[in-house]
Amino acid sequence: MPIQDATEPRPPSLGAPEPSSSHKSPVVRILVYIVLIALAGTVAWRVYSNQKARQKQTAMQAAALMSRPVPVQVASAARQPMPVYLTALGTVTPNMSVTVKARVSGELLPVRFTEGQEVSQGQTIMVIDPKPYQAALDQAKGTLAHDQALLKNAQAEYARYKALFDAGVVSKETLDAEQASLGQYQGSIVADNAAVENAQLQLSWCYIQAPISGKIGLRLVDPGNIISANTTNLVIINQLRPIAIYFTLPENQLPQVLAKLRNDRHVDVQAYDRADVQKIADGQLLAADNQIDTTTGTAKLKAVFPNQDESLFPNEFVNIHLVMENRPNALVVPTAAIQTGVQGTFVWVVEKDDKGNLVAQIAPVKVAMAEGQMSILDSGPEPGASIVVDGADRLRPGGAVVVSGTHQSGGGQKNPKQGSLYNAPHAQDGNANQKEQK
Repeated sequence: MPIQDATEPRPPSLGAPEPSSSHKSPVVRILVYIVLIALAGTVAWRVYSNQKARQKQTAMQAAALMSRPVPVQVASAARQPMPVYLTALGTVTPNMSVTVKARVSGELLPVRFTEGQEVSQGQTIMVIDPKPYQAALDQAKGTLAHDQALLKNAQAEYARYKALFDAGVVSKETLDAEQASLGQYQGSIVADNAAVENAQLQLSWCYIQAPISGKIGLRLVDPGNIISANTTNLVIINQLRPIAIYFTLPENQLPQVLAKLRNDRHVDVQAYDRADVQKIADGQLLAADNQIDTTTGTAKLKAVFPNQDESLFPNEFVNIHLVMENRPNALVVPTAAIQTGVQGTFVWVVEKDDKGNLVAQIAPVKVAMAEGQMSILDSGPEPGASIVVDGADRLRPGGAVVVSGTHQSGGGQKNPKQGSLYNAPHAQDGNANQKEQK
């Protein structure tokens, strides 16, 4: 077979396409895109569905909370006598206070009082050993008796010499000498009497007496100690009935106080505790100081309280209410009930709707002045209306409420006609808030 007839394979042409699966890639890519879009749509639908469900649940919970009655605490508006007063800080001070000291030196004998007891003026409370002073008194009396005898003899001698002088027996010089001797003895008698009185005074000072009536404090020296005259403090006596309170007022308030004191001759003063809630005692303004303290711009005033029950105690801190006016028929509500909004000043009033349910409504008020925890209104709700004192922050007009408690006047208030002071417990509202959150 000739070489020319042999068939040889042809080399592949460079431009001819080779058989492959690349023609399938667009179809696969489209399918992948479709799957991803489906998955994204499913996720988006799930997220949207969950959000709608949560919004619906939140709306249902909000609607349930809005329809649930709000727990509130209420107090009643009332017409009653109400004092208008100035306030100040005061310190209780004994009306009189005496630090007892010994006026003679010596040994202190057992005391004649019980610490903390009431003593009367002139009552013997302590005794310093009187024996040395009794001896000094006896000595002074002996000297007086001796000089009295000498005086008596001198008087007789002078009488005899006077008779002899009248008879011309003795000279005038001799008579004058006897008269001078008589004068010396008379002077000695005066000095001896003074010495006896001084000794008696020293002896009386051995018996220490209460200079004022009042309550005696703790003894500062025990029996058996040697006391120095006018040096050692023995005990303090304070007069507590009556008792005084000193307080200060700004100088711009002083003219009206002095004018009332001049016109009415008395100004009522009320003492309240440190928290300014419980009234302790009633008293009268006694006087004001005669000058203003230039460093503080205030004037010091003194009020006196009978303090028969000893409710006031020395150095106690109190709040002073200086009554300037008494309104006999004031409309009062607790200050905590006053609210302020775009509609002005108002209070929430608890009323019954057509169905007999308790609802809250807004009642506009006009506040005349706030006195402590009570406010005097020029206009507002009718007396006896239930005013919301606690829980007003969650109220809306016409919203249902439930009364969880009623504010009562302070237990220590002695005169309820002078305004009720309301406590502000929040425990019940706190429990209600926790239940709603659950």
